[in-house]
Amino acid sequence: MLFALVALDKPGHLQVRLDTRPDHVAYLNDLTHKGILKFAGPFLDADGKPNGSLVSIEADNLDAARAILAEDPYAKAGLFASTDVRPWNWVFGKPDNA
Repeated sequence: MLFALVALDKPGHLQVRLDTRPDHVAYLNDLTHKGILKFAGPFLDADGKPNGSLVSIEADNLDAARAILAEDPYAKAGLFASTDVRPWNWVFGKPDNA
């Protein structure tokens, strides 16, 4: 089952994001290699700076999806002010190999 993970950064925590980014990218690359990550990218503020994340993953259930989010280095670093994990159906624009 697919899940959308939506996380918004704490205000004033851009440096935490930047400092943690290499570990976050490595984590997402590992999820990609395992076939779990479908797509991901940051939300941007009015100045074009990242201030949150949208991540789509495949997991067995909601608890498993939440566990994957909890292991993200951004989450472990305390970057997020809020997170939301929801089941999601990829209807339009889905690549054949996704």
